[in-house]
Amino acid sequence: MVTSSDMPTELAEPASASLSGKSGVLPRQDIRTLVSRGMVRSSSGTIDESQYQPASLDLRLGDKAYRVRASFLPGLNKSVEQVLEDLAQDEVSLEHGAILEKNCVYVVELMESLVDLPATISAFANPKSSTGRLDVFTRLIADRSEVFDSVAGGYSGKLYAEISPSSFSIKVRKGSRLNQLRFRRRGGSQEEASGFRVSDRDLRLVHERTPLVDGPATIRNGLVFRIHLAGAGDDEIIGYQAQRFTDVIDVDRVGQYAVEDFWTPLYTRGRKRLILDPHQFYILASKERLHIPAGFAAEMAPIDPSMGEFRVHYAGFFDPGFGVGADGAPGSRGVLEVRSHEVPFVLEDGQVVGRLAFEKMAAEPDALYGEIGTSNYQGQALKLSKHFRS
Repeated sequence: MVTSSDMPTELAEPASASLSGKSGVLPRQDIRTLVSRGMVRSSSGTIDESQYQPASLDLRLGDKAYRVRASFLPGLNKSVEQVLEDLAQDEVSLEHGAILEKNCVYVVELMESLVDLPATISAFANPKSSTGRLDVFTRLIADRSEVFDSVAGGYSGKLYAEISPSSFSIKVRKGSRLNQLRFRRRGGSQEEASGFRVSDRDLRLVHERTPLVDGPATIRNGLVFRIHLAGAGDDEIIGYQAQRFTDVIDVDRVGQYAVEDFWTPLYTRGRKRLILDPHQFYILASKERLHIPAGFAAEMAPIDPSMGEFRVHYAGFFDPGFGVGADGAPGSRGVLEVRSHEVPFVLEDGQVVGRLAFEKMAAEPDALYGEIGTSNYQGQALKLSKHFRS
């Protein structure tokens, strides 16, 4: 159990720290309160300071992975462990590192678990930015759950990560971090998974006070963003396409890999468009530069399928403070992981490809994105994951 005595003095929560307050996404100081009260625990006995993000907590892989026949959900009457007894094909130790092969599905018990989560606080998971940029499909599974990436209020139990590398085989080990958990506190009149998103009307007011993008904002069921495919010249790189036959990527090695060994750069060549191959994975960027104000968080959602047979396919989470430039203006592009479905599809420069759904924070975090040591993508333009040399 993690208690205040296990934590450095400057990080320990005061005895009077309360879990009550406004509804919204919990900032990291409230996540620390959950940890200090033993509601978030680790099998190692401690939560590392580097796991705390402004509005989420990084989750760590445990000591073994199970290769399974297929992805699954346990349903209301089973634990994940019970399902694994039937579906697991192999058990792989992660103590000293192991390779997870692409196009295979693995389930790993996480080091973190939840104990007596308050009924008014639920949890939701996302892949970390670096995970999505490696085309590693990662989802959270909880016992007796009918949905991925969601933990109901009042939950007690283990947490698991489903991991399926798509473009590259990866090496992981006990303690590797592929996804993150955020928490929402709801008011008495709110449903557990609804009533949190900022309305378009309120979002326009936010943009008037603190610009969300570096130009006119298109707000329609969230903040709409468009694809950037027109560079300043024919030699400008506007995207990357994953190579199909590459070496393994160790997810804990930062800045160690040569881009040309894993990616094929894409150039404008005056065309201002890109034809997506349905068998390929692409890293592209938004035309807009973004900024997430301190009192808000945002989640990337795919555009309506009726707009095209493609998907910006990892629902990324944007922490408060992401994208702020030196002058306070929006300064970071959104990096997009894109894959076409079934048929080739033409993307044109400026085409709408997705939107950001904003939520209010329950309180402003005590440190914003860009102010902590793990802010790898502040000020980004088109940027691959942190594993590649710039």
